[in-house]
Amino acid sequence: MDNTQMTQPKEKTDLTVAVMKRMLQVALTLLLQAAILFISAGRLDWAMAWAYLGVYAGIVAINALVILPKSPELIAERGQTKENTKGWDKWLTTLITILTLVMLIIPGLQVRYGWSPQLGWMVQIVGLVIVASGYGLVSWAMASNQFFSGTVRIQTDRGQTVASGGPYQVVRHPGYVGMMTYSFASPLALGSLWALIPAVLVVTGFVVRTALEDKTLQAELDGYKDYAAQVRYRLLPGVW
Repeated sequence: MDNTQMTQPKEKTDLTVAVMKRMLQVALTLLLQAAILFISAGRLDWAMAWAYLGVYAGIVAINALVILPKSPELIAERGQTKENTKGWDKWLTTLITILTLVMLIIPGLQVRYGWSPQLGWMVQIVGLVIVASGYGLVSWAMASNQFFSGTVRIQTDRGQTVASGGPYQVVRHPGYVGMMTYSFASPLALGSLWALIPAVLVVTGFVVRTALEDKTLQAELDGYKDYAAQVRYRLLPGVW
């Protein structure tokens, strides 16, 4: 058996392990969100929390059915933090994660203690629809970009190229648009205006991350400057 024959099974095994690791991360994220919401609320009979978690679980299921068979390498990449991940991205991602957890704790406390103002059911349903739309945009971006990583790095090990199809024809960072959308709408879906405070900070964090990532791509990824000249806007057409 030559070295090539020995290497291929090892690479396949490594890919399978990395995919399983990412799937475990997603499952734990869902369980963590559920724990935060229901423990902070002190009750399980919170319909919108169940609906909110259901939307997340539904999107995960769709991704598993649609994206995983097509691009297992993409799923594996999203579960890893490689050595060439930008240092600023590590602390910025940590900050966004902490703010997101706070954003989920506040609605639970509002349910437990009856803080006002309480948002009506129609507002919450509209918020939930917007949350689903945000998740959907992220999934569309993932399906359109085989290098849609969870960290900011140039994926030289995977031969990264510029993504220009799907939503990338409209803005350069559609995944962040989706993340910002569901982050801002989450407090509305969960009935808490107070949670908009950390949500706005989360959105701000994504704006900063977009600016830094775009600068990195223009400096280090071949062809990105030409793409940026064609697709002028990072997040919002006509604005920025």
